[in-house]
Amino acid sequence: MNPSNSEFIILASASPRRKEMLEQLGLAFRCITPSVSEETRPRETPKAYVRRIANDKARAVLHSLRDDPADHLIIAGDTTVTLEGAILGKPATEQDATDMLLQLSGKTHQVITGVCLLLHRNRNLEAKRLFAVSTDVIFKTLTRSEVDAYVRTGDPMDKAGAYGIQSGAAHMIREIHGSYTNVVGLPMAELLEEMQALPGCRALGIRSLPESKNPNGLPAPQRAFG
Repeated sequence: MNPSNSEFIILASASPRRKEMLEQLGLAFRCITPSVSEETRPRETPKAYVRRIANDKARAVLHSLRDDPADHLIIAGDTTVTLEGAILGKPATEQDATDMLLQLSGKTHQVITGVCLLLHRNRNLEAKRLFAVSTDVIFKTLTRSEVDAYVRTGDPMDKAGAYGIQSGAAHMIREIHGSYTNVVGLPMAELLEEMQALPGCRALGIRSLPESKNPNGLPAPQRAFG
């Protein structure tokens, strides 16, 4: 199976940000949006939560393909923001978004993404990778007018923690420590390393990507499937 075939790699996500990052790598893929519950469980840690949800998303897509004889590599991710151990999900209302941003103001929080890879070949689950990546993000102290203006744009409403580092909230962030792409929604360096380590994918070949910069000015990862 040639992994450049768009039927081979499947992104289990409706996120335009994850889709854009994979497109920047030159990977051919298609998207299937899974339907899973994203409720937290009692005493569940943020890392355990995102790993579980990523696994559930990948499994849901795999189940939807149960009658498909083709081989697939399914990529699923789930990102959350955590402040002092508390998970901040997507805001349900503008007031929720305002409250979250005021909580993050002037503090360090973590953005954690869980990623699940399922390699399905010859109608069997041949390999699985499940991991989580954490990035520390430091917000400057925000004024109420800054928060209100940002919330009015609507940008926070579909994002964990009520902000997008790659969009309207960039001016709110003083520092990050760790993976930038993880904060956007998919830790690309770690993802490619795990993809390359899948035993069933080694035989499919790896090629080098041309050196370039993505729209955020970050160097593009140098290796991918091809």
